[in-house]
Amino acid sequence: MLLPWGEAGGERITSRFSGSHACHLGRTVNQTVQSPEIREPSPPHLAVPSSSHHSITPLTVIRPKRGWWDLNLRELWEYRELLYFFVWRDVKVRYKQTLIGAAWAIIQPFMTMVVFSLFFGLLAQIPSNGLPYPVFYYSALLPWMYFAGSLTHATHVMVEHQRVITKVYFPRLILPVAAVLSGLVDFGIAFMILIVMMAFYGIGLTPSVLWLPAFLLLALTTALGVGLWLSALNAIYRDVRYAVPFLVQLWMFASPVAYPGSIVPERWQWLYGLNPMAGVIEGFRWALTGQVHLPSLLPVSVVAVALVLVGGLFYFRKMEGTIADLV
Repeated sequence: MLLPWGEAGGERITSRFSGSHACHLGRTVNQTVQSPEIREPSPPHLAVPSSSHHSITPLTVIRPKRGWWDLNLRELWEYRELLYFFVWRDVKVRYKQTLIGAAWAIIQPFMTMVVFSLFFGLLAQIPSNGLPYPVFYYSALLPWMYFAGSLTHATHVMVEHQRVITKVYFPRLILPVAAVLSGLVDFGIAFMILIVMMAFYGIGLTPSVLWLPAFLLLALTTALGVGLWLSALNAIYRDVRYAVPFLVQLWMFASPVAYPGSIVPERWQWLYGLNPMAGVIEGFRWALTGQVHLPSLLPVSVVAVALVLVGGLFYFRKMEGTIADLV
């Protein structure tokens, strides 16, 4: 690049710049030459920056993980913005191009409650522990529908995002976690109907309602733990997608949704408690109404949830490296 210099004594001097100096100048620079040996320095705003002031590109080192036992849960916090994006995307897509939108979160449990109250309550006369049938069934359907929907979504999430998984690296654990968290929005909407229903029947809240977040967390961890197992298996064996609806249906009848857990004989309570949702549903009824006893099978359910969640984390971490090749 040629940059003209000023003329002195009829002499015109040209100087050639190359490389980064020419790029930094970017325009014509005029300087007056006092003598062939002495030249005035360039003005400060036209000075060529030295290479020491150049910005330094940060170096990123990618190392392989040590093994399937290295869960590296810290990555979830580092990618928390991506987790928020997946959760918000699931909520938006769920009711996109629907006529009534989020009202489906209310209609589904409410209509199921009506059917259960009619057939299991009025016709079959199943005991409800002194609660009105609508409150008895709706308080159980809320955690159950959250669990069933989150489990189904978490099972299919790896296959649904197969194009992203095969092209971009991010912690794969974000996908089932986002699938479970997005269901909390529907749960919150449907929960408001339960509050109205309890007020209609004159059922007030008791101090036991403070335990409600703990039981909701128990339902969330149950859905996540089982979802981790099924999502990894579904990426490898597509038969899982056909077995999940059948599994959810059987699980509902094995949980105290349509009946109270008190009808299970005492000698089988420990075995019944291995179903984590049994403790969750009975705990919901107790926390909201206070008219039933704290379920004795709760400790067994908590231990079962912990085992399922830890086992699901390690199994998902073990299969994470091959999911991108098999999905």
